[in-house]
Amino acid sequence: MSRSPSFAQLGRGLFLSFVLVTFAAPAAFSQTSTGSIRGYVKDASGAPLGGAAIEARNEQSGVSRTTNSQPDGSYALPGLVPGAYNLTTRHIGHTAQGRRVAVQIGASLLVDFALQAGAVEVAGVTVQAAAPTVETRTSEIATNVSAQQIQNLPTPSRNFLDLAALAPGVTVSPDFVNLGANNITARTFTSGAQGPAEVNVFVDGASLKNDLTGNGASGVAGQDASRGNPFPRNAIQEYRVITQNFKAEYQNASSAIITATTKSGGSVWSGDVFVTYENKDLVALDSITIAKMAKDTNVKKPDYTRYLLGGSVGGPLIRDKLFFFGSYEGNYQNRANIVNITPPPTGTFDSLDAVGLKNFNGNITSPFRETLLFGKLTYNKGSHSTAELSVSNRHETDVRDFGGGIAFQSAINYRNNMLTSVLKYNYFSGAWLDEASVTYTNFKRNPSPNLAHRTFGASPSKNNNNFGGADIGSNLSDQDFTQKGIGLRNNVTYTGFHGGGDHVIKAGATANFLTFDINKANNDTPQFFYDDTVNAGQSNCGCAGPLAYNYRVPYQVQFATGDPLVNAHNAQIGAFLQDDWSPSSRLTLNLGIRWDFETHMFNYDYVTPDTVRNVFRQYNNDPTFLPAPIDTAEYFTDGTQRHKFYGAYQPRLGFSYALDNENKTTLFGGWGLYYDRSFFDVSVDEKLKLRRPLWTVYFADPDSAVRPGQVRWDGRYLTNPAALDSLVTTGQTGGKEVWLIGNHTKAPHSGQWNVGVRHAFGDVSVSAAYVGVRGYDGFVLYWANITWKNFGTPTSQCCTFLGNQHGFSNIIVSSNAVKTWYDALQVQIVRPYKRVGNWGWGGGLTFTSGQRSVQGNDNADDELAFPQPQFIVKHPTNDEKSRVVANWIVDLPFAYGIQFSGLMTLGSGPRYDVGGRFSPNSWVPGGFSPPQYPFIIPGAWAYRDVDLTLTKDFPQFGRGTLSVRVDVFNVFNFQNFTYGGTPTPTGLLSDGRRVQIGTDFSF
Repeated sequence: MSRSPSFAQLGRGLFLSFVLVTFAAPAAFSQTSTGSIRGYVKDASGAPLGGAAIEARNEQSGVSRTTNSQPDGSYALPGLVPGAYNLTTRHIGHTAQGRRVAVQIGASLLVDFALQAGAVEVAGVTVQAAAPTVETRTSEIATNVSAQQIQNLPTPSRNFLDLAALAPGVTVSPDFVNLGANNITARTFTSGAQGPAEVNVFVDGASLKNDLTGNGASGVAGQDASRGNPFPRNAIQEYRVITQNFKAEYQNASSAIITATTKSGGSVWSGDVFVTYENKDLVALDSITIAKMAKDTNVKKPDYTRYLLGGSVGGPLIRDKLFFFGSYEGNYQNRANIVNITPPPTGTFDSLDAVGLKNFNGNITSPFRETLLFGKLTYNKGSHSTAELSVSNRHETDVRDFGGGIAFQSAINYRNNMLTSVLKYNYFSGAWLDEASVTYTNFKRNPSPNLAHRTFGASPSKNNNNFGGADIGSNLSDQDFTQKGIGLRNNVTYTGFHGGGDHVIKAGATANFLTFDINKANNDTPQFFYDDTVNAGQSNCGCAGPLAYNYRVPYQVQFATGDPLVNAHNAQIGAFLQDDWSPSSRLTLNLGIRWDFETHMFNYDYVTPDTVRNVFRQYNNDPTFLPAPIDTAEYFTDGTQRHKFYGAYQPRLGFSYALDNENKTTLFGGWGLYYDRSFFDVSVDEKLKLRRPLWTVYFADPDSAVRPGQVRWDGRYLTNPAALDSLVTTGQTGGKEVWLIGNHTKAPHSGQWNVGVRHAFGDVSVSAAYVGVRGYDGFVLYWANITWKNFGTPTSQCCTFLGNQHGFSNIIVSSNAVKTWYDALQVQIVRPYKRVGNWGWGGGLTFTSGQRSVQGNDNADDELAFPQPQFIVKHPTNDEKSRVVANWIVDLPFAYGIQFSGLMTLGSGPRYDVGGRFSPNSWVPGGFSPPQYPFIIPGAWAYRDVDLTLTKDFPQFGRGTLSVRVDVFNVFNFQNFTYGGTPTPTGLLSDGRRVQIGTDFSF
């Protein structure tokens, strides 16, 4: 036993030494934004040719990379910028050969040469057929999304992440028109059984990981509460979706990752300008809205317009040396939400009569504005090095969360400001390839009241009042989350080692130095609640029978006081070692290990306040305070009980084996461990809930005596801050909420494995694989002060909240009890787009049949378990059995200049729970399968969507080309419903038919 700590210390010491050595090495390269070419050079008889010169010349920039084949004929060109290359091989005594190949991001392209005997040709080469552009020799489950697909497939909002749905097992949240109030959908993606928080996105190697906001949020910064796009689509050249067995160089994800590369300027100036348009007349009403309009003449089709516009330009600033690329995209939307407040009878509440609640009603615009900017300089320093500097900026405002009974006064303005800057320096010489990068990020998320924040005013309209379902006044909360910092990445690739076969060895390290600045002023505006008749529980008097307030005074107010500011620093350190070893030309083994560490994942030096300790010392075993006692050894700390986690070692193993010499049929598989991270927002609330508590004050019925727990109403409370503050100082405001975070809280992680087969039928690649994922140590919070009677039995009764006792209103406890299961068969057919002459075509088809389950929580992405994790057994979650996604791009041969493309998604639909937590005896998780409808296959689908695009290119004039585009989304106007455990629909998974028109000019 005594050796374990020493071994752990040795392991940490070796890794830390490795980090220092790697950062001290020359600049390094990372596969996160590049691709590679490898293969063998042989003569006509199949004998290896060592010393052959291989050159890969980028067609756009003219930059060349060279290497020589080894004695066994093998060669490798890692770290190539994705794009089209002229690949040439020369060897003394043999005729040179050349091929035009497409290098894809994250992919390793296998290109073999068989040289014929003859003189070396200096002026030209013999051109053979192009090498296949579909990767066959990889252990990853990955899908490449090409430039043609990004540009030509129908996507309603130009969000480049939408096409991640082309990867099997990936689900993307829809782009709703949201004609109804408060129907907000964040633009996120998920994979397998895990939630949107466990993913990550890399752009040019820079991680866009959201480090701050909670479990149910997106893992991509800026996407957790936004309908916007994370990056301008016209700046993305291509990207790769890796859902299984990604290599050791990728970090901070236990689910899928996306790695994207941006465009660069070329040797010729080129660019484009586009605009698309949509309005309410181009959107069909769904059946639910039609039914509402038939019942209520006040329900109208709200106004809606959306403009998407932008442009890009790129070219040489210094010929063959310095290149520029820049882009802009704007997303301008106006939606209208109907505010329809029904006021109380005249004379029941004079203050509200004076305000005039009907004056807040109307069809009011909800504006969304987004600006995306990107600029990039590429410098070819010489034959052995390049440098890049890129800057992207996202600015976004979204005025929303009003409508129905919520006045426009109460709207929230969701602001996003995302700045990312990346500086890279690449150096390549012989078998060495190096890259260094420095990244600066500043991600700011600032949801706050749209109107000027007014805590008190001269009349009730200047406060927030909940009145019969009506809210008026400023929104309650003002939040500002900022994560910023500098990241260093330094990786080394070496291809010169050939012991026991050929090796591509990569070693690297990352260091991110982050600062978190948080203003979480929740409930900063007091909220007064009014009603006609209030039951005894609402008034907290402990008396029997209802109380007649009759709107004359509020029966309750809620507000928070205290310092809302939190500042912290966190360093994220990572290192990896990866060896892609080929013992033979048919077999490749991917052997890697990664280690990650954070200095401030939680409040390691947090000290549990004495006020909390003293109460638990007295009442921890009192069932009227807690249904079950808390393990205080786990949840109390004196600042030394929490230890930083050094054990995030992540082995990642894979193999691919070609069954034939031509590498047409390949067996592949892999296994690995993948650590994500926990969000810092948990640490924030552990401090703020005690330092800045939410107070609840109950006011007495004007016709009754003041009971225990109540306060006599005073009109000054509505207008005077000091009057409300006096309730806090005199102890009449109830208890504080306590968050207890476990001292041994772990970072969530997953185990992933897969096994499958691929076969290349010419340009078409077909693959089938079984994939499995097990998620462990999922983080969740739960209420410890809730009692249940016979949970899960016919006599179950829910539930009693044991709040406002001994100075505490709620007790929220953390748990790592969440586990997830995912098993699936995934089939994929891919034919990359290829154009010959005036026409071409490409397409793909994926089929996923899987099972998803979760334990310890309702859903894998929920932040709170209800009732408690120990009661929530393994059950299906979002368990869609079957999903088919097809895409195609076709140049119509009989209609010159017209291109026809489409995207079809069919799903059997997720299973829904029967019953719910408040009636757990009738709860059947995953017990309801949604109705199935016909499309191609009779009665097979609960979800059906077909999107089509027609693009017409007009004859070229000068260097310019004008095109007109029409997109039709959900062309068959399928009604895709959500359900609540019964056949009666409760909502929608997609909009009805939508038409979008646009034009593009390129040169």
